[in-house]
Amino acid sequence: MASLAESMAYVMLMSSLPRPLSLFGATQTPISRLKLDRRLRILDEEDAKDLRLIEDALQWGNMPIDLTTDQVIQRVRVAMADTENPVLRQIIRDRLEMRTVMAALRARHRGDGPPKGAWGYGRWTQHIARNWTEPNFRLEGVFPWIAEAQRLLALPDPMALERLLMQQSWTELGRLAGAHEFDFEAVVIYVLRWNIVDRWVRYDGKAAAERFDQLVETALQDVEENIMPEMAHG
Repeated sequence: MASLAESMAYVMLMSSLPRPLSLFGATQTPISRLKLDRRLRILDEEDAKDLRLIEDALQWGNMPIDLTTDQVIQRVRVAMADTENPVLRQIIRDRLEMRTVMAALRARHRGDGPPKGAWGYGRWTQHIARNWTEPNFRLEGVFPWIAEAQRLLALPDPMALERLLMQQSWTELGRLAGAHEFDFEAVVIYVLRWNIVDRWVRYDGKAAAERFDQLVETALQDVEENIMPEMAHG
């Protein structure tokens, strides 16, 4: 539990940070990363560590293309093993479940059959396997965006698909932000939303399409095959 001094420091920090008004309307981040990092120095050692862990685990779009599968796996392992904060674990879980659903959609789009045994991450892996031939894997009630993602997969427009996924991540973080305004969780949510804005304003359609495909089809696929079975019950 944060001390009174820490709580007041986080209130001051969050009050000092300019809020992004929107995602896709942004032409620049609300604050530079250099200035943001300077303000984040107020975090205590443990919170700063947790923030680094969750950024390393989730910001795969900013990872070097040549990052090995083992390195990706290690980042996720460290984040899930060392983060006890339930809100942060929920953020990681939700993002990885989204990636698992996307991996399944892509596999089915390629013509692959249903996965066998332990695969993917989260609560819906076996449900997806059982409902492989059903529209949207019968998950539209859980993931309202899944039908649109499936439609966009069939189009030669990777930017539209990435935009959809960024919007979903943005919205999910926004829901959590409603319950966290001036605590450490609020700081994490702010930084992750900052990363999404930064990704959008830096977006280059062709380069991003190539990067997205390479990351999802190689690193992510290997992560799902190698680590997700271990994490499914973690």
